[in-house]
Amino acid sequence: MKYHFDEKIDRRNTNSMKWDVEENELPMWVADMDFQTAPVIRKAIEKRAAHGIFGYTVIPKSWNLAYQSWWERRHHFRIKEEWLIFTTGIVPAISSIVRKLTTPAEKVLVQTPCFNIFFNSIYNNGRNIQTNPLVYDGEKYTINWKDLEEKLSDPQTGLMILCNPHNPVGKIWDRESLERIGMLCKKYAVTVLSDEIHCDLTDPGKEYIPFASVSETCRDISVTCLAPTKCFNLAGMQTAAVCVPNPILRHKVWRGLNTDEVAEPNAFAIDVTIAAFTEGEDWLEELRCYLYENKSFVKTYIKAHLPKLKIASEDATYLMWIDISAYGKSGGLASFIRQKSGLYLSEGKEYGENGDDFLRINIACPKATVEDGMNRLKESLEAWEKG
Repeated sequence: MKYHFDEKIDRRNTNSMKWDVEENELPMWVADMDFQTAPVIRKAIEKRAAHGIFGYTVIPKSWNLAYQSWWERRHHFRIKEEWLIFTTGIVPAISSIVRKLTTPAEKVLVQTPCFNIFFNSIYNNGRNIQTNPLVYDGEKYTINWKDLEEKLSDPQTGLMILCNPHNPVGKIWDRESLERIGMLCKKYAVTVLSDEIHCDLTDPGKEYIPFASVSETCRDISVTCLAPTKCFNLAGMQTAAVCVPNPILRHKVWRGLNTDEVAEPNAFAIDVTIAAFTEGEDWLEELRCYLYENKSFVKTYIKAHLPKLKIASEDATYLMWIDISAYGKSGGLASFIRQKSGLYLSEGKEYGENGDDFLRINIACPKATVEDGMNRLKESLEAWEKG
């Protein structure tokens, strides 16, 4: 491999949210990779830093072009320049859009188990959560279409947050499902807010489909959140975009982002995005292969040493969704694991009530770290069963 993903980099004492833990603990929870970002991005940062002046920053056309060329080349979606609006992050954008496109006490629909911050973006803005629980058959997740239509038909439901690919279950939604969602939302006048931040973290040979690319209907009723931050490990750079083809909807979103002051880039946000989308592709391809190898190791390890566990995650993200229902009541298991072995995982119930029998583990780290995590998980579950 050209890039050194096996290298272990000490992130302690760097103000890292992930690694600000006790010395004996191994954090494999938050969606933050333990790899240095692509060398071309680091080079762009160094060049910008060497200039030494970090004043107000404008958004050049080369930023739009970087998004446009990437999505057309990799995802077969032609984005027009004017569709793109800069924002400091997808989470701030989601909160802003919830405020702008819905009114207090209206309902925002999510498909659980889902990214837990969606709940915050809804509740904290005075809106109500409407859930469409995904159906789990012991192996994979599907949509309960009857329930979805019933929830969308509620006049109080004005917005649906779609996660594509889906976090935490790693589901890549197929074209038929996306088209059907678009038709239902159009029928009941519901706007779709599609969070597509994990789109480039699919398994090798797998490809996601942008919601807005599926049909004219999907394009006309949607706001899509895009960013290089997840796949290139740039969350701290505060750079993202929203793509809004419908001009009326785009004006509302633009007004919301600017009113909330989350539409102005810092001095590095533009440069890292352009570098990622114009020069970072070979790094990303090696990363995807490395992540797939880590996933395969976890699956093999669990089959050999922890056969009561089941892998419920599918073909995207570096987050593995583990079914722990065979261990009885799961309440407190994540805390027990952390206390017993220092392995810090995400508790499934954070992602909705139907996530209660699951744990989420982040395998975007060197193989040696993944092996350590699996050994700690085995030690903890053996202790759990002994009582």
